[in-house]
Parts: sequence; structure tokens; C-alpha cells
Amino acid sequence: MGEIVAVCSSEKKGERKKRIPIGRLLVDFGLEGDAHGGPWHRQVSLLAIESIDKMRAQGLDVNPGDFAENLTTKGIDLVSLPVGTKIRVGKEAIGEVTQIGKECHNKCAIYYQAGDCVMPKEGIFIKILQAGEVKDGDPIELVERL
Repeated sequence: MGEIVAVCSSEKKGERKKRIPIGRLLVDFGLEGDAHGGPWHRQVSLLAIESIDKMRAQGLDVNPGDFAENLTTKGIDLVSLPVGTKIRVGKEAIGEVTQIGKECHNKCAIYYQAGDCVMPKEGIFIKILQAGEVKDGDPIELVERL
């Protein structure tokens, strides 16, 4: 079992996300109010604080949301979860892993500062199967691993 470190949202695509105190995960949409929400396979993005710490070790001043992730986690090896794995986020929400990593079409500011970015390799995406609220400190755990 892991933990949610931060819940982050943005009104527009292509910008860093800002921390919010509580989020509502909606079925077949993602995080309510987030620009990336919608009926597609990358509804919610997750990145581990351990990955962010790698970038900090390279001298970058980065925080949760800076890689455009919705949920920053700790204590769960996100990239080891195969596509199709179901996870509980918070007390009620259930998500299914739909993608591991992503192709970056446009290099972001982080890439130009560090020469690398962790999100394309270490971020994962889920679609929401069951709605629920999520906040900092909530658990994140496996429900069904493929």
C-alpha cells in the first residue's frame, strides 16, 4: 500500500498543475475540473514522489504538479503495475492502469533545465471505474493485479 502525497489540477493543458486540497474522481472522466479529464484512456496521471526526488537530486527545484501529474504518490512502484491493473485511490475511487509512460511531443521547461524528464518514463495513467474523493494522505493500493 502507498499514499497520496498531493492532488493537483490545471485549467489548461500544457501547464504545471497546482495543488488542490481535495479532488473528486469521476467515472469515465478523471479529476473534476482538470483540463485532461474526458472520455479517453489517460484520464488521471500519477507520478511517484521518488521520481520527483530524482530530479531534485539533479539540482532542480521541482514539486508535485510540476510534471503535470494529477496524483503524486509514495511507497507504490507505479511503473511495475501492468496495464489492466486496478487500484483503489482514496477510500472509494477505483482506477485501471491504461498506460505506462508517454511520448513527449514537445519538450517541456523541465526537460530543458535538466536535460531529462521523469514523466515520460515513470508516470502512469489510469481511467476511473468508480468515483470517489481523494486528498493528501489518502491510501493508494492494489485491488487486482494482472
